[in-house]
Amino acid sequence: MTRRQQLKNTFHERRVYRHRVTVSILILLTMTTIVVARYSQLQISDYDIYKTQSDRNRIQLLPIAPKRGLIFDRNGMLLAENIPSYTLTVVKERVQSLDDTLAIINEIIPLSDDDIEQFRKRLSRRRPYEAVPLKFRVSDEDIAKLAVNRHRVPGVEIDAQLVRHYPEGELFAHMLGYVGRIGEREVDVIDPVNYSGTHYIGKIGLEKYYEELLHGTVGYQNVESNAHGRILRVLERHDPLPGGDIKLNVDAYVQRVAYDALEGQRGAIVAMDPHTGGVIAMVSAPGYDTNLFVNGISSTDYNALQNDPDLPLYNRTLQGQYPPASTIKPIWGLAGLHYGVITPTTRIYDPGWFSLPDDSRRYRDWKRGGHGSSINLEDAVVESCDVYFYELAYKLGIDRLHNFGIRFGLGNATGIDNTNERSGLMPSREWKEQSRGGHWYPGETINVGIGQGFMLATPLQLAVATSVIASRGELRAPRLLASVGDVPVVAPLMGKMEDVSSANWDAITRSMEQVVNSARGTGRGLKAGLTYRMAAKSGTAQVVGIAAGEKYDSSALHARNRDHALFIAFAPADDPKIAVAVVIENGEHGGSVAGPAARKVIDAYLLGKPKDSVPETENSQDAVAALAGAENHE
Repeated sequence: MTRRQQLKNTFHERRVYRHRVTVSILILLTMTTIVVARYSQLQISDYDIYKTQSDRNRIQLLPIAPKRGLIFDRNGMLLAENIPSYTLTVVKERVQSLDDTLAIINEIIPLSDDDIEQFRKRLSRRRPYEAVPLKFRVSDEDIAKLAVNRHRVPGVEIDAQLVRHYPEGELFAHMLGYVGRIGEREVDVIDPVNYSGTHYIGKIGLEKYYEELLHGTVGYQNVESNAHGRILRVLERHDPLPGGDIKLNVDAYVQRVAYDALEGQRGAIVAMDPHTGGVIAMVSAPGYDTNLFVNGISSTDYNALQNDPDLPLYNRTLQGQYPPASTIKPIWGLAGLHYGVITPTTRIYDPGWFSLPDDSRRYRDWKRGGHGSSINLEDAVVESCDVYFYELAYKLGIDRLHNFGIRFGLGNATGIDNTNERSGLMPSREWKEQSRGGHWYPGETINVGIGQGFMLATPLQLAVATSVIASRGELRAPRLLASVGDVPVVAPLMGKMEDVSSANWDAITRSMEQVVNSARGTGRGLKAGLTYRMAAKSGTAQVVGIAAGEKYDSSALHARNRDHALFIAFAPADDPKIAVAVVIENGEHGGSVAGPAARKVIDAYLLGKPKDSVPETENSQDAVAALAGAENHE
């Protein structure tokens, strides 16, 4: 009997089906559990984390740059202001391909290699979602081009901001300095939070010295943006604190007169109030347009300034160190009176030369044949007699000369509220031993007696020393800043020469007045038309040495090797309100070249109107001829 074959095993199929269903349910439950657990983690456990990250894509904290403080002169004239400027910026997180975006921008707005190089440097220092400048000073035409092509460059914006502008350009270049883009050197020292809203910082001059005061405090705002980075609304705003406005002691009118008085020559003029220390004018010529540096100077413009033989970037008022020459003689005359080495009536014989004991070398006077057989202190100052001060310096000695000179601010930085000031040099025995490794010789003292040799001073130091004479012993640190808002700033008193008698001050002031008033004075050409009493002293400083016995021949020298012209003055002599120091490089004659410049500055301050020329009289014509050789050629 054939066994019947079973075609279907129902029991087995049911068992397999139940197994599969069970496994499927377990897998489904497991997956559901995992999903629920993950959702719980995302929505409950990690809610704050992901909410913050989500808000970062939608809400941004943006810095708001503070308005930089303004700078005014003493009369309220604006010297440094802020004007609108437009900058092309890029937010890296908002662009798909940075290289492609830069290529598209270059098609729309031409970019230089320097623009791209500097952009990549700034990009490496930025914070997430921070807009990085790509191109400054974007024109209205370029802004319009970018607006038309905005859909091609997401994450690229035009940022409007205020940038520094100097209405007077080169007139205040060395005094104010300028602001510029924050560079690699500044990044390591500035507060990254406070400077997060700006790309500018004070580089030199007043702008750098008072950077903290002028900069202000950054503000911020929370903004909501869309997926393309465009700001939709401002959620919260904290306004920045603007920088403080400052007023200077400087008189812009006098500054202009001083600059014009140099008439295109290389030199410096500093004018001060002898009783307050306030700087009335401070000019270094030639100057340069500081506006070129604000948004980055081009290589062509910078090389032109850097390679200019007249050195327009060089601040002669603070960095130029010159032999003070005969302008130092009133100070040494006062030292002689103070130490009792001479009296106002002490007289010497001047044959035209001086020799040290047991030394055959002759230190010649500028006037061949000398000044006569009976020269006193006043005559020596008035006629700038070298022999008198050779002998006086020898009797005083370098120790007393040095100690007395530093009381006038010589050999030390004045402490002015500006940058890059040099200290000049008031030599001493210790200085020579330390710097030159040698002993001090009497012949070196002789040279210091007429402001030559190792001795050096900046034009600012000469103005400070003149102020000390005018104020009868008050040494003040010169100050450009007059007030912050309505709060006045007082120049600190660095010293007061109370031990010098009034009679000695009278003698020196009287002798300096006679420099202008006497028929033999080296500054007599300034007397014509003078309506106030002026006390002054001229000087001529050597640039190259001349062998003993040789005569100074201007025509035989290159123009840049000729003597420097110097002049110091204060007025009115009976109630000084202004002290001036003038240095004109290679000007040769202090009285006839530097003196008129000082006269113009003093006239401008005291009389309120310029004196384009000194009226010529018979005396002034004679003076020009006489002054041509009236200073030191030692």
